[in-house]
Amino acid sequence: MVMMAGTLLSRITGLVREVVVAGLFGASRSMDAFNVAYTLANLARQLLAEGALSAAFVPVFSQVLERGGIKSALKLARSAMTVLLIMTLIVVSLGILGSDFLTHIMAPGFDAETASIASRLTKYMFPFLIFISLEALTMGELNSLGSFFVPALSPAFSNITFIITAPLFTGLYGVYGLAFSVICGGAAHFLTQWLWSFKLNAVLYPDLKPDLKNKDLRRMMKLFLPYAAGLSLNQINPVISRMLGSFLEAGSISVLNYANRILQLPLGLFVIAISQAVLPQLSRAKSPEDFRDILRQALRFALFIILPAALGVILISSQFVHLIFVRGEFNAWAWDATSSCLALGMLGLPGMACSTIVMRALYALEMPRAAFNTTLFSVTATALFSLMLMPMGYNGLALAPGIAFTLSGLYGLYKVKLKLNLKLNIINLSWLIKSVLALSLMALLILIIKFIFPYDAGLSLSLRAVWILGVILICVIVYIFIALCLKFEELGMIKRAFIKKRA
Repeated sequence: MVMMAGTLLSRITGLVREVVVAGLFGASRSMDAFNVAYTLANLARQLLAEGALSAAFVPVFSQVLERGGIKSALKLARSAMTVLLIMTLIVVSLGILGSDFLTHIMAPGFDAETASIASRLTKYMFPFLIFISLEALTMGELNSLGSFFVPALSPAFSNITFIITAPLFTGLYGVYGLAFSVICGGAAHFLTQWLWSFKLNAVLYPDLKPDLKNKDLRRMMKLFLPYAAGLSLNQINPVISRMLGSFLEAGSISVLNYANRILQLPLGLFVIAISQAVLPQLSRAKSPEDFRDILRQALRFALFIILPAALGVILISSQFVHLIFVRGEFNAWAWDATSSCLALGMLGLPGMACSTIVMRALYALEMPRAAFNTTLFSVTATALFSLMLMPMGYNGLALAPGIAFTLSGLYGLYKVKLKLNLKLNIINLSWLIKSVLALSLMALLILIIKFIFPYDAGLSLSLRAVWILGVILICVIVYIFIALCLKFEELGMIKRAFIKKRA
């Protein structure tokens, strides 16, 4: 809950960031080029901040912290920072040198001019990886020490920095100015958490003489390499979307990206928060039964929140996209295409949520091979479904990842079940019936509101925002009321969390 509160501002500022970019460049080939370059430079965020580094570092750091105290844990973290810096500098150098090749692989359908823009943007943005890698390590340390709010809030400082600098830099350098804003945002992201670590007396800095023989550091590296390999494989998913999108009509990559930015709001606000918070808990589970119970609660809690969020956004996707993006260069075609991609993407959001949490369970169980196989399953399924659905254009590319993540989440759960040798009983019939009833009533309410009080695109921005916020607020209140009547356990978990916090 603390991480959700911190993430809320981060995700809102992230949407504002996309509004600024959409107003400046709309859905154009130059924006397609920027999205391709940003995808290449942003691989470290998924690979490190939300992937291999957390997967390898947090369980080991948490165990060393509990076993040897803060001094031993900090020594491990500082040695890890040295190794991480060396690895990141190598990756950045290779990325800059190979930007032309990477751009050609990512977007083979680009014409020569668009490919040239994407390649230059890639070169300019690759140093972003240094800041985001250091941020990932610092976040893992703070989470393990029980500090969740500031790490969840820090992306907001990154977004605000981008929002302030983007108009200035793009006025001077055009679309290339966005690359400089990205780097400034990455620096703000890292510095926010690093400065907070002073307050906890847990400052990280590179150890000039890291103890490479330290068994915990070696264990962390042993886990990191297969996780990094698996998550590097997972980065093929956005590559598939960009690659196939480059063969579609101009602006296809852009509308997929705009829709994904809205999808990331509930995904980051709820799912990433839950998965980041649950990883240290799973790592310290005392028994297989304890592990199963924590995992089941995390998955049910995620679905309890994600299912109504996904359904609500699907039903007001057109209105939501109009409010957020339709201005400046963002035209009617972009509005319709982004709305369609958003609705189809939201269908797969529950599966993405479960898959993210299940991957954390595999990390906590120190199952790198199973994590790699689950990732391979996801990538293969994404590629197959994307090719099968490509005749649907950008709609097919929006739908495919959700199907793939749902199937890979089920595959990962099967691996967890084999490891624990227990029945997981994640969803029972009673919980399923209550969920269907609550969601059906909420959907009916939204349809009634849309019929009686339809959204008017001609109204002022403030009145349109009131309509969207009103629908969301009414649905949240009604969903909570229905959940209270049906006695959902998840509401009791929230109540107990706040009571414990006050105590």
